[in-house]
Amino acid sequence: MDSNIRNIRIEEYNYPLPDERIARHPLSRRDSCKLLVRTHDGVLSEHLFSELPGLLPADSMLVYNNTRVINARLRFRKGEGGALIEIFCLEPLEPRDYAMNFASTASCSWICFVGNSKRWKQGELSSIVEIDGRQVTLVAKRLGKDGNASHVMFSWDNPGLSFSRIISAVGEIPIPPYLNRSTETSDSTDYQTVYSHIDGSVAAPTAGLHFTPEVLDAVSRIGIPRRELTLHVGAGTFQPVKSETIGGHEMHSEFIAVHRTLVRELADGNRKVIAVGTTSVRTLESLYHLGCMAHQGMGISELPQWYPYSATHPQLTVKDSLEALLSQLDMTGQDTLIASTRVIIAPGYTYRIVKGIITNFHQPQSTLLLLVSAFVEGDWKAMYEFALSRDFRFLSYGDASLLL
Repeated sequence: MDSNIRNIRIEEYNYPLPDERIARHPLSRRDSCKLLVRTHDGVLSEHLFSELPGLLPADSMLVYNNTRVINARLRFRKGEGGALIEIFCLEPLEPRDYAMNFASTASCSWICFVGNSKRWKQGELSSIVEIDGRQVTLVAKRLGKDGNASHVMFSWDNPGLSFSRIISAVGEIPIPPYLNRSTETSDSTDYQTVYSHIDGSVAAPTAGLHFTPEVLDAVSRIGIPRRELTLHVGAGTFQPVKSETIGGHEMHSEFIAVHRTLVRELADGNRKVIAVGTTSVRTLESLYHLGCMAHQGMGISELPQWYPYSATHPQLTVKDSLEALLSQLDMTGQDTLIASTRVIIAPGYTYRIVKGIITNFHQPQSTLLLLVSAFVEGDWKAMYEFALSRDFRFLSYGDASLLL
């Protein structure tokens, strides 16, 4: 199966997306957007997102990603009136732990993309900013390179401030490049889900942007449980597939954290799991494969890209796999599974945990479109033609779909 998946040609997942169909801003009320519903037998219908609670199966459970987008884009001038250098924080380097890094009070380092990199070959960059009425000097020092990325150490002269506070004041929200506009003040709110509270992402889990407190309350009132997990979205989510076949595409690694109580609920299997967004899908499906790796006595710090398709995969039941994962947590004394995933979900993949997906409409020739196609067994074109013919809005700030 592995070779069949790797030979999928990405050009088969192209479609015409007129520029005017890309939503540059969200609607003024999040839950007033359109919602395409696809039933398990392929029937398509149009609704409003505010109607979502009544469209969910009664025996379902809603699982969403609680990550919060950080102000990851920092700008420095090289000397007075010099070149503008943009530093895009991707993931923590030292300390590696997200929470510990954000709590740092003197210095920390990150893996970053550097814009206008040729103009910053050596030396330090500094920026004087005012935070809470006090001047603070933030310094960036380049430590080395890691492929296209750089290792950058940040330091500042006010030990009373954490790095989280520094970037909140100095940085800006990194909106998707395909919006073709600068970040605006409104993006600080618009590009966060209402339930976000764990700092770490450089892109929003955008399917969740449509939820309002009212919709969430309505979901709870009809007896559908709501559960959280964490996947910190990396910049690789926007990385196009440049190879002819997906076998030549290297998936980015993303941090995941799932509490054992959710793993236990999933193992018991009493409810249909509806995943909010492709990030939740990737996390939930990764749990199954990490459990299979634990069963095989393998390390479970990272799920390799192609493991789900390998000939040596044990193909356990979901219950057996997740019980193996719980046993692993028991052995290590952990309440929360901390790992990373590189999984690629493409046509030919067998979904194990997710029974429904709430998601937006994705870019042509993207790995996210492959994930959707795998779920609807190749019937993605009918959905996208339906959406285009009915003036749905596309991409991060666009409309939504519920796939069952």
